[in-house]
Formats: sequence, structure tokens, C-alpha cells
Amino acid sequence: MSKPFKFKEFVVAQDQCAMKIGTDAVLLGAWVQPKERPFNVLDVGAGTGVIALMMAQRFFDADVEAIEIDTAAYEQAMTNFENSPWGDRMFCYHASFQEFFQEMEESYDLIISNPPYFAATQKSPNKQRNMARFEDALPFEHLLYGASKLLSEQGTFALIIPYEQQEQVLLIAKKMYLLPAKITHVKGNEQAPIKRSLIAFQFNVGENELEIDQLIIEKERHNYTDDYIKLVQDFYLKM
Repeated sequence: MSKPFKFKEFVVAQDQCAMKIGTDAVLLGAWVQPKERPFNVLDVGAGTGVIALMMAQRFFDADVEAIEIDTAAYEQAMTNFENSPWGDRMFCYHASFQEFFQEMEESYDLIISNPPYFAATQKSPNKQRNMARFEDALPFEHLLYGASKLLSEQGTFALIIPYEQQEQVLLIAKKMYLLPAKITHVKGNEQAPIKRSLIAFQFNVGENELEIDQLIIEKERHNYTDDYIKLVQDFYLKM
């Protein structure tokens, strides 16, 4: 059984979730900087609820909602929300994102997602884990279309994806009138290839407004860079 993961201001139980807390989720939750302070936030594909909890910690006056299709993960996220200091302004919907964006009339100032992204050839026999990890449960086209429907005019949609899928996602987003405002390329260390792309989309981005930078996580094994420590120090206990 997986032990609860203790952050500085909240604890996340993860024993019922196929996908445990990883660096990607914490990176995204710490990295995103909305154009304007959000009053309502939506986390698509909540899993344990860690990103939503990070949003509740960061934006103390925002209502934070999440959506999760897997029953066990949904129940775990709800429990984690209720046990947090911010349970009175957090809620998780048990539905697919496709159902959600077709029925929801509300718009959100910030939409955030650590989406499934593995190719079908990498599937395991564990169906719950597959749903959490594989893109066919929530294709990028559906994710970006739904985000474009639910995002407020001045809102920000942020996600983390494998670097090799960046161009595909940017092309799909452009069709939805979502333009990249910031892209951060993530590397494990100085010598490693780029592993992830953190992307923040908005509707109104000028031609010269796109900011592209790089984040290196480690100098060497378990010796973290100053940039990474600065980014996550409000959350991790040992930073």
C-alpha cells in the first residue's frame, strides 16, 4: 500500500489511485502563472487531486474544481480535498471531460491538466492504470477543444506533455484559437535531452509575446538545481 505523501500544507493519500504522485504534476502546479489571479480553477484528470490542492494553496480565494473519470481516483481526490485546509472551496466531479464540457456552462479563469500521454503500444494489463496514462481515454483534440470551450476570455490553460508531442499539441491548440504564451522545456540534468514541455495557452497572445525558457531539475542525482528548488519549495517538505 502506498503511504500518504506529505507536502508542507497538505497530505495526499494515493493508495486507491493507479497513477501515484510524480514530478510532472508538482512541476505543473508550481510552474503555472495565470495572466490574472484566478477566482475559479478546473483541474482536468484529478487523479489524487494533488494539482487541485496546489492551486487551492496558491490561490487562497479561488474556488477549485476537478474532474476525474476513474471511480477510485475520484473518491480518493474527494477525500483528499475534504481532509485539506481548503475543503470548503474544493469539489471533484465524477465524469468524463467530454461529458463535462458539453454540459457545463460555467467558464474558468484557470484550467490545468497533467493529461494521459502514453502510446497504445505501451499499455499494461491494468485497465485502471491504462485509463490514467493513455491518451485514447482523453485525446488531445478533446482536451484542447473542451478547454477552449470552458476557458474565460482572459484565462490560462496550462498542461505538461512529453516534448516530442509539443508540435502536435500546438497545432491542435491553434485550431481552437489557443495560443502559447509560455513554454518551458524540462530536462532531468544538463546533459539529458528535453523530456517535458510545460505550456500555458491563452486566447490573446501577441506575435512577440511568447516566452520560451528551460528548467533543469538536477545538477547530479538528488542534487537539485537552484531553479527547481525555488519553483517547488513552497510545497515539498525537504526543499
